[in-house]
Amino acid sequence: MSAARTDPRVEQLRAARRIRSFLIQVPYLLVLAGVVVAALLVMFDRWRRGSFVFGSAFLVGALLRAVIPTSRAGLLQIRGKLFDVATMAAIGGLMLWLATSIDSLGTD
Repeated sequence: MSAARTDPRVEQLRAARRIRSFLIQVPYLLVLAGVVVAALLVMFDRWRRGSFVFGSAFLVGALLRAVIPTSRAGLLQIRGKLFDVATMAAIGGLMLWLATSIDSLGTD
């Protein structure tokens, strides 16, 4: 037997593990994309819209962390589920409150 030959089942398992390791990070990547969009908005002097998108991204992250099982939470998992959800929801709610409550003074 040659060591270079591998069982096709082993290759399928390796491919499935690579795909699973990527799919587990999709919720985190969604939240990260929202934060990047928010940062771009703030950078282009649209701070109110940027803070609204930032808060919305964190609320989506809190919802995803609450719904997705811990084994599939990926990088959204920092501490326990309750801590993660409460922290992201508080930050998201605070940012949405900030975006809607402060007078824009002629800016967006």
